[in-house]
Amino acid sequence: MSPRLDQLSLRRVAIWGYGKEGQAALRLLRQQYPQKKIGLIVTPEEAERWHFELDPLLEVITDAPSPGVFGNYQIVIKSPGISPYAHQRAMEWAHFRGTRFISGSALWFAQHGEDKTVCITGTKGKSTTSALTAHLLQAGGTATLLAGNIGTPLLDVLEPDPAPEVYVVELSSFQCFDFAGVPAIATVLNLSPEHLDWHGSEQQYYSDKLKILAEGRADVAVLNAADERLRAMTHGIERKVWFNDPEHWHARGDSVWHGGEKLIDLAATQLIGAHNASNIAAACTMIELLGVEPRRVVDALRAFRPLPHRLQRLGERRGRHFIDDSISTTPEATLAALSSLNGQALAVLVGGHDRGIDWRDFAERVLAHPPRAIVGVGAHGARIVDTLATQWSGLAGSAHPALAQASDLKAAIARAEELTPLGGTILLSPGAPSFDAFKDYAERGQRFAEWAGFETTRS
Repeated sequence: MSPRLDQLSLRRVAIWGYGKEGQAALRLLRQQYPQKKIGLIVTPEEAERWHFELDPLLEVITDAPSPGVFGNYQIVIKSPGISPYAHQRAMEWAHFRGTRFISGSALWFAQHGEDKTVCITGTKGKSTTSALTAHLLQAGGTATLLAGNIGTPLLDVLEPDPAPEVYVVELSSFQCFDFAGVPAIATVLNLSPEHLDWHGSEQQYYSDKLKILAEGRADVAVLNAADERLRAMTHGIERKVWFNDPEHWHARGDSVWHGGEKLIDLAATQLIGAHNASNIAAACTMIELLGVEPRRVVDALRAFRPLPHRLQRLGERRGRHFIDDSISTTPEATLAALSSLNGQALAVLVGGHDRGIDWRDFAERVLAHPPRAIVGVGAHGARIVDTLATQWSGLAGSAHPALAQASDLKAAIARAEELTPLGGTILLSPGAPSFDAFKDYAERGQRFAEWAGFETTRS
């Protein structure tokens, strides 16, 4: 069990990593314990980027993580982006000597064990589904707070005033790794390979992701009946409700149904793509379990606006339409985007941080909804293009998309314009994380919009 915040007062505490969650952890500790000495374990690059000297009680450590570094502290709050598998031996030795490693999310859940939480994860769609679920609950009269991986760190809402009736919490696989919550609803939308560099293997990724369901903590699990891998890996879960089951809330093409009753067509919403029909079905399942009748909030469903960088239509420039799907960090997500835009003359930009995912399956499946062209971005994009070219080597050129390569995103946009006819579409759906060249997917999407010719606000 993770310690509560008040149990940190007499312990030597360090924060490991200074991303969004590490910053939230420091804000919270400094607010609660303004005179407490706190360790901060960061890279030399992070140390140069921030003005830590403004906090004289902050001990900044830039040495490589080791048992000696960790051993100075009884509690280390680890940021989710840091893989425990990459530091396993050092952490094990430190733990043996008395250091305890926790996460910000575990600290939050220790404070909220009695609150009603809806925890949502999945390889694809978790941000949209989380935001949509919170939106529909609010429309149904339930005071709701949305936080977690979607943007607001949990430690920034440790004690919200007023407290909501329901917390909707999006969790990444990193946050699921040491999940210790007791949610009213734990939802897994789907499973496909992702973040293999962090988890170490495909099976470990699935195992970590499904810790949200471990030990029957949740009152009920909401699971996707259309995901065969998920069905096979959750057959032992007793308290579960399926979405995408024909008898319950499910996607049927571009529509959402309950049994034989149609709720809505996607065309009546602002969401693009059949995968969003599945996300709506999941949201309807969850809000119904919480006492909100989905049929009563259809107007709110129609009004729901897509989140930025998720198949977001930017507009038209130089005779071509531009769509930002920078949130796409897996080949599966890119395939879903292409399926959503089937029939359009488009070029898709792929590539980013290389996590070792095999794109050969993508090469086969993309031919079901082939774009006009695929443009690889950077070194990873070049490897993707090489993989596709090898897989398609026996096909006539007209049977598969044209392939091209560009050194960076700006050059890829220009190359895509050359390959896209007037009236066509240029889609950024990289199928990979952004941190080869950008701090996150949002910055990548902003630069895509900017270099395409749209006004943006820099973050």
